[in-house]
Amino acid sequence: MSRKLYILLSLLVAVSMLLAACGAPAAEEPAVTEEAAASTGGETAAEPTFSGTATITFVQEPDSLNPLYTSMFFSGITRDFWLKGMWSFDNNNEPVLEIAAEVPSADNGGLSADGTTIVYKLRDDVFWSDGEPVTADDFVFTYDMIMSDANVVQSRYPYEDYVTSVTATDPQTVTVTFSEPFAAWLTTVFNYVLPKHVLQPVFDAEGTLDNAEWNKAPTVGVGPFVFSEWESGSHLIFTANPAWVNTPSLEQVFIRIVPDDAAQEAAIVAGDTDIGVFLSSDQIPTLEADGTVDVVAVSSGYDEGWFMNVNPETAHPAMLDVNVRKAVALATDRFTIINDLLDASINPVNATFWDGTAPYGGNVEPYPYDPEQAKALLDAAGWVDSNGDGTRDKDGVELVLRYITNTRELRKNVQAVVQQQWSLVGIGAQLENYSSDVFWNGYNDGGPQAQGIYDIAEYSSVGSFPDPEASANFLCSEISSADNPDGANWQGICDEELDALLNEQAVTLDVNKRIDLYHQIGQLMFDKVYYIGVWLDPDLWSINSRLQNVTLSGATPFWNAHEWTVAP
Repeated sequence: MSRKLYILLSLLVAVSMLLAACGAPAAEEPAVTEEAAASTGGETAAEPTFSGTATITFVQEPDSLNPLYTSMFFSGITRDFWLKGMWSFDNNNEPVLEIAAEVPSADNGGLSADGTTIVYKLRDDVFWSDGEPVTADDFVFTYDMIMSDANVVQSRYPYEDYVTSVTATDPQTVTVTFSEPFAAWLTTVFNYVLPKHVLQPVFDAEGTLDNAEWNKAPTVGVGPFVFSEWESGSHLIFTANPAWVNTPSLEQVFIRIVPDDAAQEAAIVAGDTDIGVFLSSDQIPTLEADGTVDVVAVSSGYDEGWFMNVNPETAHPAMLDVNVRKAVALATDRFTIINDLLDASINPVNATFWDGTAPYGGNVEPYPYDPEQAKALLDAAGWVDSNGDGTRDKDGVELVLRYITNTRELRKNVQAVVQQQWSLVGIGAQLENYSSDVFWNGYNDGGPQAQGIYDIAEYSSVGSFPDPEASANFLCSEISSADNPDGANWQGICDEELDALLNEQAVTLDVNKRIDLYHQIGQLMFDKVYYIGVWLDPDLWSINSRLQNVTLSGATPFWNAHEWTVAP
């Protein structure tokens, strides 16, 4: 391979980063293990002292804590506390070393000349919370568990598609071999690791990790805090981990689960929570009114959108017609919805899945509100109101679409408005809401999206931010089914042109060419109406002035939790 490709490989990370711009109960202080003491030079170190509790509110309860089995936002952000990967990302979206000793590059020998081998060097001072060292064998085990057919995981992408082997060269060296260069390795490969010494015996005994107690009670982790307690419907507790290389200041993190947005708002205003999560822009004036709370907007790539079910096995027959899908977009006044329910300066209507991941979204303009054009498209497609009941029909099938989301109040309000708007053009809406621990379930757990029990699903999603990689959501090979329960493509999209573009971008190391490919991908998905943007959705967090040294990231929000302190 030429020196030019060496340079492209080593600069990929840098260039892409530049472009992507109520009191809680006290927990017992964990004891320092002999193994952790050994990491300080073989002598028992002075026991660290921890002080204070950071209280965070979640309006959605995690469905699992094991990353093999969840893609849920609220599950994912807890890992910043207790399950680190090779690195995190700081507030500038730059990698911050955690378990890795360095970011692989051509200059340090971590990237091979042909772009198909990455060598990860591990630190030798990182320990699991029970004192066992984190080694290359843990990463090999993690790969094996992702790839094992015995585990019904959320997705095997990109490992199944691009990784041919993961080996432990020595205890501090992990070698990953790819079938071809893979552009998004920085944000998609080994952003977590599983404890082999804890989970291998479970896998050996049960033949799977699907039912492991660790999935909901991971009492051994690697990070500044360690899991302590999960009382469903109430709270989760993570306590200080003295075995972590960056000793935390806080005694514990207490995550309170509240039923809805109103309950979280009340807790923030009352000063009963230090960090509010997943806020909406209309709440900002109320939350900041007394001057003790700041609401911070952090770009994280998330966009609220409608994911259209186009699977002929499960979707309403009308959803298989691109003109009907376009009519749905034209029949919805998203602009007025945002002006009425949110702050349009923070949450403008987005057009593509990647509008929040600059510069990959391109210059696509959202579909306008045009109910007359929507009616014309529906007429031309043969959907007319033949029986005079106000809802269009065709071949005896009523045009009533199953419009689902979770129980977030804002989304329920959007559903109600949309139902009225659609009725003006003769589209019926069957509104359904699922608790988050059901809404995000995989195929074998009866997830309504994974099983295609919907026509339009609304939620906020993102790729591998700050990288745009999200191919698993849209590839033919990833369609979920009884034969492929691990598939991440819950929409049933199977488009050869889209597949070709997604596969090409995945192995394209030239950043500008990859940007152009994503512009083509976004335009194609827009034209075929596989996705309808609802609003740009940066993360909004409230931070009480009581909690100090909080610096939030769009990729790994709580990356510096070990530095948090509570004001006296």
